[in-house]
Amino acid sequence: LLEELARTSWGKFVAFLSTKTHDIAAAEDAVAEAFRIAVERWRDEGVPPNPEAWLLHVAHKRLTDSFRRSITREKAVPQLVRDSDAAQLRSDEEAIETMETIPDERLKLLFVCAHPAIDSSIRTPLMLQTVLGLDAIRIAKAFALSPEAMSQRLVRAKTKIREAAIPFSVPHVHQLSERLSAVLDAIYVAYGTGWEEEHGKSVPVQQSLVAEALWLARLLSNLQPDSAETKGLLALMLFLESRKEARFDSHTGFFVPLEEQDTGLWNDPLIREAETTLREASALGNPGPYQWMAAIQSIHCSRKYTGQLPWSVILQLYEALQYAKPTLGVQLGRILPLYHTHGLEAAWNALQSLPMERVETHQPYWAVRAFLLRSSGKTNEARSAYEKAASLTNDERLKGYLLTQRMLLAD
Repeated sequence: LLEELARTSWGKFVAFLSTKTHDIAAAEDAVAEAFRIAVERWRDEGVPPNPEAWLLHVAHKRLTDSFRRSITREKAVPQLVRDSDAAQLRSDEEAIETMETIPDERLKLLFVCAHPAIDSSIRTPLMLQTVLGLDAIRIAKAFALSPEAMSQRLVRAKTKIREAAIPFSVPHVHQLSERLSAVLDAIYVAYGTGWEEEHGKSVPVQQSLVAEALWLARLLSNLQPDSAETKGLLALMLFLESRKEARFDSHTGFFVPLEEQDTGLWNDPLIREAETTLREASALGNPGPYQWMAAIQSIHCSRKYTGQLPWSVILQLYEALQYAKPTLGVQLGRILPLYHTHGLEAAWNALQSLPMERVETHQPYWAVRAFLLRSSGKTNEARSAYEKAASLTNDERLKGYLLTQRMLLAD
């Protein structure tokens, strides 16, 4: 239960408490202490009627007590005490009422983490940890850094927020553009992370994190109805979510590539909502990367109704996307439509142009390489590439698919 609460509520607790103190690290310490106390007490006393409210109540009390005792934070105590006296959580019932205000606090914290005073390279990781509750190990993996290096950067960023007295509020309209991109990136990474395994073990889809990312995307879209890219992100996530039931084989549990998925399992209402959202974004006349990514997924979803895939159109969208956002993922995503449109040689040349130092330990690269080698008839090399790809993932569902493809190749 506590593990589940940590996934679903950690970020909400930290957001609520840090808006009172402007000290994210102190809020995190208080939340951690509340969970530690819960481990001790719940074992003997039983789980309280509302565990989430109980944890918030204890964390709030620990944070207030900590600031009262701390000599080095004397200047912060008067304001904290005023805040605490104005909204003291004296009972679980009051904590339940307070929980209703937390969603807005999470959005504030997202924009705090995206403040220009925070180094741009750490904004998204900071949001992933403080608001969405991901640990440094998982964040480091997503950004190809060691956990130690990521932890150090996160600590420095939190110190910067406290010392620079960055305001905890949603910025004015004229300030949004410089922060919105980082917020959208964090929400999207959180959504993708919700599908991944954790700590080297295959685990079920973490619907809590997926649902949290979708909730934040919807909230931000409602608050910023004139933001085309916000609508683009929401449309993209809805397209992806519409296909979740087809991502894994019902018998083996193994991963199923998009082009091989049973379209009958795709969710029609979500596809329709995604299409409507994408049209609304397009009507705003301000195209961007998330809209192009959503458009690519829209074309893939159209296969459910047409039975065809216009690879040339998908390639055009990838070309625009690569120009605006030349990430490794985009460069790899472009290769399959390039293969279907211009042939094996063009796709292979594009793959070979990627610097080996960037792809040596990048699992998707080796999967794409294996596919192209198999298509060219280089069976032994393809088998080796599938083995390499399988060795670079801890997700047993994906590993099973890759090793099956290897076995299907004749010696």
